[in-house]
Amino acid sequence: MRGIGRLAVITIVTLVAGTATAALAQTPEPDTREAAVEQAQTEKAKSLHPYVASRAERLITEVENALVNQTTRWHPYFENAYSGGGFALGAGYLQHVSPYNVVDLRGSYSASQYKLAEAEFSAPRLFHRRGELSLIGGWRDVTGVGFYGFGSQTSLSNRANFAFEQPYGGGRLTFWPTRRLFMMRGGMDIARWSLTEPTGRAPSVQTVYTPATLPGLGAVTTYRHTEATVGFDSRVSPAYARRGGFYGVTGHDYTDHDSRFGFRQVDYEAIQHIPILRESWVISLRGIASTTWHKDGQVVPLFALPSLGGGSNLRGFSSWRFRDQHSLLLQAEWRIMVNRFFDTALFYDAGKVAARREDLDFNGLRNDYGFGARFHTPFATVFRFDVARSREGTRYVFATSPVF
Repeated sequence: MRGIGRLAVITIVTLVAGTATAALAQTPEPDTREAAVEQAQTEKAKSLHPYVASRAERLITEVENALVNQTTRWHPYFENAYSGGGFALGAGYLQHVSPYNVVDLRGSYSASQYKLAEAEFSAPRLFHRRGELSLIGGWRDVTGVGFYGFGSQTSLSNRANFAFEQPYGGGRLTFWPTRRLFMMRGGMDIARWSLTEPTGRAPSVQTVYTPATLPGLGAVTTYRHTEATVGFDSRVSPAYARRGGFYGVTGHDYTDHDSRFGFRQVDYEAIQHIPILRESWVISLRGIASTTWHKDGQVVPLFALPSLGGGSNLRGFSSWRFRDQHSLLLQAEWRIMVNRFFDTALFYDAGKVAARREDLDFNGLRNDYGFGARFHTPFATVFRFDVARSREGTRYVFATSPVF
């Protein structure tokens, strides 16, 4: 009997201990919403760990640091010396002279043997982040630029080439008085144009035209160019945006040292990005008109005329395809976000050049359409590829900057 009693006592003690342990292990139900939230946060904290970026995200970050954020010293550089030079390959060396200010030495060489060497000083956070300053100087050698005649009705068979060498230097200061929306920009640069003998299969302009029929032919001239811009810019970044817009006017003054080719020019530009479906789709629109005025007894040379054609405006036509005293360009894109780093786009471009300002209407527009793909960061376009179709064929555009 004593053994049975002892066994009963042990059993009762074990049951009581197990019940107490279970009661202690069981988390009581929270009495309030605050307690429930705190309990959920405590449980979630047990499974937290540092975020591990994917291979694609690491690659995009490296490209952004090299091309956009400018945090690496040696970096690739794909900008061409001049539009129309084809694919360009180059490199740069960047040196920080203060926490935000940098000096960048860079150069490139293109498939058409265009050569570029330049240095730039950038100060992006002046006046308590209200201003940006850029000082740049360099030299370019351009071996063959197409000239097809004046107007929008010229033929591809009329192409003639000119070439030039150009040392240049200047600076631009951008200022936001209220830090947002309203912006002002001013700048001045000096460039020396020296026309040289071109390369390529097309004939030289000097064998097709004379100085009387083509102003600027054979010229060696030095321009002092000043400009001023006022506008309203609501975009997050001009290099990549999915909402907001830009509306501005830019005035240019080109003063020729020899008083032969001086003129003035005004550009009117409007850009608007319209987000749809939480920015999964974006309708992007752009319009820009350029008009020129001659100074007394002077003319606009062939190399300074407003022009259309190339990877940033009429993409279905060759670079510098149309030239004249005035120009009008209209562009529309339907941009579709595939993921956070990649967009596709359907686009349509239309434009014309004219000898008279009153002829900048919607009659006789040259147009193209096409499809594009863009790799980007939240604030900059890293690489852009467009396929454009026009009545003059299909053209392929490779660029490291947005269209607009």
